[in-house]
Amino acid sequence: MKSSYFLSLIVFFAGNIHAQLLTWTPYFATIDDTITITYDARQGSAGLVGAAEVYAHTGVLTESSSGSSDWKHVIADWGQNISKAKMTALGDDKWRLRFHIRSYYGLAAGEPVTHLAFVFRNATGSRTGKTESGGDIFLPIFKPGLHLARLSPPCQHNVRDLGDSLNVLVIASRIVNFALYIDDTLIRTIASDSLQHRIILNDLNKHHVDIFVSDGAESRSVSFYYLAEGPTITSPLPEGTQDGITYHANGDITLVMHAPHKNFLYVIGDWTSWEADPALKMKETPDGDKYWLTLSGLDPNASHAYQYLVDSRQTIADPYAELVLDPEHDKYITAATYPNLPPYPAQAEGIVSVLSAQKSYAWQAHDYQRPAKESLIIYELLLRDFLRTHDYKTLTDTLRYFEKLGVNAIELMPVSEFEGNSSWGYNPSFYFAPDKYYGPKADLQRFIDEAHRRGIAVIQDIVLNHSYGQSPMVQLYAENMRLNPWYNETSPNPVYAWGYDFNHASAATRTFVDRVTKHWLTEYRMDGFRFDFSKGFTNRPGDGWARDDSRIAILKRMADAVWSIDSTAYIILEHFTEESEEKELAEYGMLIWGNSNHDYGGASIGQIDSSDFSGGSYKNRGWSAPHLVTYMESHDEERLMFKNLQRGNSSGSYDIKNLQTALERIELAATFFFTLPGPKMFWQFGELGYDYSITYNGRLGSKPIRWDYANQVNRKRLHDVFAALIRLKREQPAFSSASYTTSFGQAVKWLKINHESMNVLIVGNFDVREQSKILTFHHPGQWYDYISGDSLSLESVRSSVTLAPGEYLIFTDKRLQKPLISQVYEGERDCPDIFELYQNSPNPFNPSTTIRFAMQRASHVALDIFNIRGQKIKTLVNDFKSAGEHHICWDGRDEAGAAVASGIYLYELFIDDWRVMKKMTLLH
Repeated sequence: MKSSYFLSLIVFFAGNIHAQLLTWTPYFATIDDTITITYDARQGSAGLVGAAEVYAHTGVLTESSSGSSDWKHVIADWGQNISKAKMTALGDDKWRLRFHIRSYYGLAAGEPVTHLAFVFRNATGSRTGKTESGGDIFLPIFKPGLHLARLSPPCQHNVRDLGDSLNVLVIASRIVNFALYIDDTLIRTIASDSLQHRIILNDLNKHHVDIFVSDGAESRSVSFYYLAEGPTITSPLPEGTQDGITYHANGDITLVMHAPHKNFLYVIGDWTSWEADPALKMKETPDGDKYWLTLSGLDPNASHAYQYLVDSRQTIADPYAELVLDPEHDKYITAATYPNLPPYPAQAEGIVSVLSAQKSYAWQAHDYQRPAKESLIIYELLLRDFLRTHDYKTLTDTLRYFEKLGVNAIELMPVSEFEGNSSWGYNPSFYFAPDKYYGPKADLQRFIDEAHRRGIAVIQDIVLNHSYGQSPMVQLYAENMRLNPWYNETSPNPVYAWGYDFNHASAATRTFVDRVTKHWLTEYRMDGFRFDFSKGFTNRPGDGWARDDSRIAILKRMADAVWSIDSTAYIILEHFTEESEEKELAEYGMLIWGNSNHDYGGASIGQIDSSDFSGGSYKNRGWSAPHLVTYMESHDEERLMFKNLQRGNSSGSYDIKNLQTALERIELAATFFFTLPGPKMFWQFGELGYDYSITYNGRLGSKPIRWDYANQVNRKRLHDVFAALIRLKREQPAFSSASYTTSFGQAVKWLKINHESMNVLIVGNFDVREQSKILTFHHPGQWYDYISGDSLSLESVRSSVTLAPGEYLIFTDKRLQKPLISQVYEGERDCPDIFELYQNSPNPFNPSTTIRFAMQRASHVALDIFNIRGQKIKTLVNDFKSAGEHHICWDGRDEAGAAVASGIYLYELFIDDWRVMKKMTLLH
C-alpha cells in the first residue's frame, strides 16, 4: 500500500514540473548526492513574490511515513530562522539552496528516504510558497539503479488542437536503448540517456504512446495518450437538471459542472480506463458557464469512479459528489467504520468522485416534532473525541445516554468531507459528502432518524466561509483565482482569514450555498445548521466586528432559502459582531451563539470581578426574541474544570483546586446556566467535569475519551445535577418566561422568574468564603428547594440566607418531585481498581502543569520532582491522602522558589510499596 502511495506522489510531482515551481540537479538524486534546488516564487501559490528573505521549511518522507504530512528529520521549527535553511536570492523571485542530502538531514545509513518535502516561507512565517492548490512540495529521491522520467508532455492526458505538435522528452539515469511506439507501431529507437521526439496531431483519433528502455540488465517504460480536440457542441441543459449529478428514472445520469472561462471538459472514469474519449466530451451551455453530459448504459447497481478532465491540464473530482475516494487517507479507514468502501482505482490520480447506486433510506420517525427554538438544550460533540470507534453506528447506540441526560438537540461538529481523517472538520473540501472517517451515508441517516424517534434534533455545524486546496472548486481556478466564480481572490477580512474565502456576493456562491443546505435538509433531514464564522459572509473590508448591512442581507437571503425548504429549521450563527446586527438577525428568526465562557469561568474559579454572566441573558442585551444560544463551553474554549483545577481560588480549607470542590463549582455554575431562560448549549463531557485542557495534544489534536468518568461517584453526581436541571428547564414553563430579573454582578448571585405556573428564586454563593444575603421573594408562604426537597415557610417576602462557599438554592413556590442525584459523602472519593499515575497536562508546559494520580485506598503519598540527572528538585506531596483522584500543580520552581531551566524532568509517585515514574518537559 505504501509503495503505491509514494508512487502516486512521484506521478503527482512529475505532472506539475511544467509549472517550473521547483527545478533541481541532479534529477535522479540519491541521498548520497549533493543537490541544487531552485524555487521560483512566481509559480505555484505565488505567496512569496517580492519576499525579502526566503527560508526552506523542509524534511523528508521515508517508507515509514504514515502520509504526506508525516515529515521526518525536519530542519528547524516553523519560524526558526537558521542559516542552513536560508535560500540564496538569484533575482526575478528565484531562490537557490544547495546541500548534501544525507548530511543535511542527518540521515542514518540505509534509511529509506522517498521524497524531500518543502514549504517555503518568509522570515516571519506569515507568507508561504506552496503548490498551486496550496499543498506541500515533494521532490522524489531515488535509489541507485535505472530510472526513467517523462518530462514532456508533463501530463498523462494530452488533448490538443488539431495540427498542434506534442514534444516528447524522456530522460534516463544512464545511457540505455530507447524504443518509442505509437499504437503498437515502432516509430523510433536510440541509444542515449534521453529521447526527444515530436508528434503532430493530424487526426481526431486517440493514440497511445509507449516508450521502453533497457540497458541489458534492467528495463523500464512510460506511457501516455494524446487526442486531437474536436468541436465542442453547444446545447442548453436538459430539463430537470442542475449543477452536479442528476439520476434519471430510466437509469441515465446527467453530470453538470459550472466552469466558466474553461475551454473544454471530458468525463473520465473507471469505464474509460481513465482516459479522455471523444464520446465523453461534455457539451457547453450557450452562456459558456456550464458543461454537461448525459451518461447511458452504466450498471445502475454498481458504483463508478470518475473525474473531470479540464483543458487537458488538470483532473478534479465532482464537487457535488456524495462519496469521494482519497488515495492517501482512505487506507486508514477500517472496514468496521465503513464497510464495503470502494477501493481506490489504481489508474487514477488525486481524489476521485463516485456515482453510487441510488438507495433510498426508509425513514421511521414520521411523527417527529422539532423542539422550539427557545427550548433547545444542545449537546455539542466532536465524534472523533467522543467515541473510540468514531462512527455514526456507535453514536446511534449512544442515544439512550442523551435521552436520559435530557438534551433535545445534538450539534455535530462538521461532518462533510474534510481534508485528512483526524480533524475538527473546519477544513472542508466536499460539501455534499459525509466524511468517511465517521461511516457511510446510511449510518448517518439512521442516526438522525433514531434521534428524531427520541425527540432529539440533529444540528449540523457547517463551514461556508472558506475552503482549502483540496476543494475541486479551488483547484479549478488555482492558477488564476480572479476568475473563480465562488471565491474571492483574497479575503477582505485580513484579521480572520482561513484558506480560500467564499464570495457570498457572487451568484454562483448563492446557488451553491442553497444547494448545500437543501441537500442536507432533504437527503438527511437535518434540523438545521450552525454556520461557522458567519460574520465572514461579507466582502466588506475589516475585521468583521462593525455593523454590516450587506452581510445582514446575505444572511437573511440564506435563511429565507433554508426556510423555503423547511420553515422551522434552525439557523445558528457564530457571529460575534456589533450588538445591533446580532439583535436584528435574532429578531429575524435566527439563533446567535452567546459565548459566556470567560464570565462563567471567572465565577467558577471564584474570581468575582470577572464573574458577571449577565451577557448570557437575551433580555440584558435588549433583544425581544429569546434567540441567544448561551454556552459556558464550546469546542473553542478552555474547559471550566481545567480552569478550576489550575486557577481556582481558595480560603482556608476551601480550595477550588481540589477535585471535589472543582466539580461542585461546575454544579453551581450550571444551576444558573440552565435555568436562565433561553436556549443553551454545552460541550461534550461537560456533564462529567471533563478536565483536559483544550491545548492537550495541541489545540486541534485528539483528546482522551473519558467515559470512565461516569463511573466515578463525584462526577456521576455532576451528571445527575445536569440532568435534573435540564429536566426542570424542559418540563416547567416558568423557565421559558420572559418575565425575569437577574443580579449576577456580585459574589452572591440570584435569578428571579415570574410565571403563572410557578415562581422561582435561585441564589448561589460564588465566593470562596461564607456569605449572607437578604432575598426578596415573590410572596410570603411556602417555598421549596428543588434539589433537597426541603420546604421554607416565609412570613415576609424578605428573608436572610447564609450560604457556604459554592452553595446554591433553587426555590420554587410549587412542590416539585425531588430529583434522584448521586450522593457524595464527606471523605468519599471514587476509588480506582489500582493505584494510577497519569501523564501530566499540559505537556510540554510553561509555566505550570497538573499531575493527577488516583488511589485505591487511603495511604501515605510521596510525590517528588527530579531532573534528568536524578537530582531531587522539589517534593510536591509528603502526606496521608484519602482514596480517589488527586490533582497537584507544579509551577516549575524548586524548593527554594527559583524557576528551573527548560528541560526534561521526572516525577515519581510513592504509595505504600507502589512506585511509578513518568517524564515531563518544561519549555520556557
